[in-house]
Amino acid sequence: MLSLADARGRLLAMAGPLPLELVPLAEAAGRPLAARVLARRTQPPAPLSAMDGYAVRSAEAPGPWRVAFEQAAGAPPPRPLAPGEAARIFTGALVPDGADAILIQEEAGLDGATLRASAGASLAPSQHIRPAGIDFAEGAELLGVGEPLTPAAVGLAAAMGHAALPVRRRPRVALLATGDELAPPGDPLPGPGRIVEAVRPMLAALLAGHAEIRDLGIAPDRSADVRAAIARGADADVLVTIGGASVGAHDLVRPALEAAGGTIDSWKVAIRPGKPLIIGRLTRTIVLGLPGNPASAYVTALLFLLPLLRALAGHAHPVVREMPARLAAPLPANGSRRDHLRARLEWRGAERWATPLIPDDSSVLSVLAVSDALIVREPHAPAAAIGADIMVLDSDSRDS
Repeated sequence: MLSLADARGRLLAMAGPLPLELVPLAEAAGRPLAARVLARRTQPPAPLSAMDGYAVRSAEAPGPWRVAFEQAAGAPPPRPLAPGEAARIFTGALVPDGADAILIQEEAGLDGATLRASAGASLAPSQHIRPAGIDFAEGAELLGVGEPLTPAAVGLAAAMGHAALPVRRRPRVALLATGDELAPPGDPLPGPGRIVEAVRPMLAALLAGHAEIRDLGIAPDRSADVRAAIARGADADVLVTIGGASVGAHDLVRPALEAAGGTIDSWKVAIRPGKPLIIGRLTRTIVLGLPGNPASAYVTALLFLLPLLRALAGHAHPVVREMPARLAAPLPANGSRRDHLRARLEWRGAERWATPLIPDDSSVLSVLAVSDALIVREPHAPAAAIGADIMVLDSDSRDS
């Protein structure tokens, strides 16, 4: 069996970045920047007032000054200040030449057009003035290539003078479930021996924002039907099959892919849940065959599918990050495969604690639905007591 690192490394080696596209700022949030972006301007381009008050020469404190004109934001000063003059000024307004400080209005006394600083007022050079370039200078590179664009980063890009940003095209993913036992969601009478197929909607929700999803439905366990469904997904960047990834008589995905001309590698990965995987190509489409049990499909999607899509989109760090935590319930020694236990997280003071949930069966959706993390247990890990240091995966992983 392959280790998780080896199997994932082989998969990600197939993930060349998708083509670049320019998208408006409103569509860029959450997507990784795909090319260098430089500031087109200096921010602010000239000294600005940080407060409402009066622009003055600090050396002339405490006054008196004659208020010569008013300076609002967005307008150029009519002229420089002469000695002994002040300008009524508002937050964000350009500081007129000749002034080097702002006397805030709470510390100002005005008698007609004559201004004086109040008793005890402080006034020093540069006081309450935002100097030119305090935020950034023209030509600065402020956003990292490969880093997801946060809302604040989108705002920064706008301030830098950009209305659109270069990102990679979203991956196109086709989802296909297989199996005679599967009934579509909403089927009121699936019948004995059948189950409602829940993995496709679950994966579509997990991948929302990461990819454009096309649902290929459920293919029954007939070779011709599986081949026809696979053909419909051959123009996707990634074809995800659910179930049928093993080598049993009713596991038809691998032979159907091979019949379609695909290059297929079926792996056993030393993880739990989700040991059997299909990895391969169908012309230019990357094929990822996931197990059919819900928890197995979800865990392998977090460990393989989501990093694949993030790599295609140009993420600098596509693998879902692990976080330190403390164990809230004892665990026995682990076996030979890396385990991923469904868990709930809570904060106790400054520490993150994880409680493993039961039953820990790969078919149980009710436990998976209330978990918000996966406890990582390395192969042959010894028994762990309450309070032990552990690592966890965020099982939503949208911001990891």
